[in-house]
Amino acid sequence: MSEKISVDLKDRVAVVTGATRGIGYAIAGAFAKAGAKIALIGTNAEKLGQSTEKIRALGVEAEMFPCNVAVAEEVEKTAGAIMERFGKKIDILVNNAGITRDGLLRGMSVADWDDVLAVNLRGTFLMCKAFVEPMRRAKGGRIINLSSVSGLQGNRGQCNYSASKAGVIGFTRTLALELANRGITVNCIAPGFIDTDMTSVLDDLVKTAAKGMIPLGRFGDVSEIAGAALFLASDGAAYITGQCLSVDGGMTV
Repeated sequence: MSEKISVDLKDRVAVVTGATRGIGYAIAGAFAKAGAKIALIGTNAEKLGQSTEKIRALGVEAEMFPCNVAVAEEVEKTAGAIMERFGKKIDILVNNAGITRDGLLRGMSVADWDDVLAVNLRGTFLMCKAFVEPMRRAKGGRIINLSSVSGLQGNRGQCNYSASKAGVIGFTRTLALELANRGITVNCIAPGFIDTDMTSVLDDLVKTAAKGMIPLGRFGDVSEIAGAALFLASDGAAYITGQCLSVDGGMTV
């Protein structure tokens, strides 16, 4: 007889970046259903407000914090506001905010390179730097960074995105070593093709070709990434750190 395994995050405070939609919103929702208090970060205040209201409707405390994670001053100010709002405590940090500016290298502008690295990699660094000390003082915490299969293998037209996501993996593994003696785990998730706004713009021929590379033969759902994040945030993952979990339907096997 199988038993349903539930995750209890009651009274824990989770910060989720890129939480207005897609994977970030799904993770925030999964954490909320497990009882966590949620700080949602995004750049679009209107959409962030809508997402926050939906999270509150799940019966938990939730607050929105508009912020560009690539800007150090904004991150520092936002981190202070979050700590003040939730009682100087942060238990879980999910760095999901990310952008793409796809194109072949020969036509890629310096701005396209810099923008992607700034949000995807610099943003992860700034957010971790802002919340590491409260976790160190508490002698515990969970940091979950979002990488990508593009960080594990090359993807034509995404040298900026692939570089940023490979950087997230290296950053995650090093930070895990630095924080292990304080009881803080640091892991990352590498999603494959997931049904989000990013993949919805692909034409049918590209989608068909992509599914042909996936052993399970389909795109993933945001709930499947949220499930992985929920596990890594749980007590059941207390002995897992410095790892990159591929959730890609077998694409990188």
